Amino acid sequence: MANDTLDKLVIFLAKRDGIDKLVKTFQYVSKLLHWHAEAAHPGLAHRAKQWEIASGLSRKAFRSGRFLTGLNTVRRNPGPNLTFQILSVFANAGEMVYFFFDHFLWLSRIGVLDSALARKMSFISAFGESFGYVFFIISDFILIREGLEEEKKLFGSKEKSGEAEKRIGKIRGERIMRLMAVAANLADLVIGVADIEPNPFCNHPVTLGISGLVSAWAGWYRNWPL
Repeated sequence: MANDTLDKLVIFLAKRDGIDKLVKTFQYVSKLLHWHAEAAHPGLAHRAKQWEIASGLSRKAFRSGRFLTGLNTVRRNPGPNLTFQILSVFANAGEMVYFFFDHFLWLSRIGVLDSALARKMSFISAFGESFGYVFFIISDFILIREGLEEEKKLFGSKEKSGEAEKRIGKIRGERIMRLMAVAANLADLVIGVADIEPNPFCNHPVTLGISGLVSAWAGWYRNWPL
């Protein structure tokens, strides 16, 4: 019996990435709600802000030890060739910095460590995150280009077998997933820049809210069970 929607939702929420995307949705929906209600409904805006803060702190707790994932990726499966290995090292190094210093940011925000550390930890974490995303995006674009070239060759071949059709379908599926990854990474890059170099555009609640939801929902798509 094939899994239905409820089965898939249970599987999705059983994964750390799944619950993270759900709580990330809460975080950025509440950010937009706070912005929308701030002037006319201050009580509602305050509750939305508390929801946003709680969601953000919860996500940091869920990510405990997550930096080890990048370390293990570099150790076990850095890439098929030197180009991808270099990109993988830089991308995962940035992500490791992000997740590692995020522990200290979380502890400083909940009062275990000096709250004065929060700003510095936030900057280091966001810088590592943004640095890593650049290389993840480059890797995905290279793979998308390679997929397009392979698909073009398969279309250009005189004999189109069932295997070729399956391969084309697989390439297209992978391309969608990589485009979702690029969308998520670009959205998170905007959020990272807002921490590194605050500016009116990146730090506007609507920009942050939409970026967060794009990232969250792209993650939903990528992690949703087949």
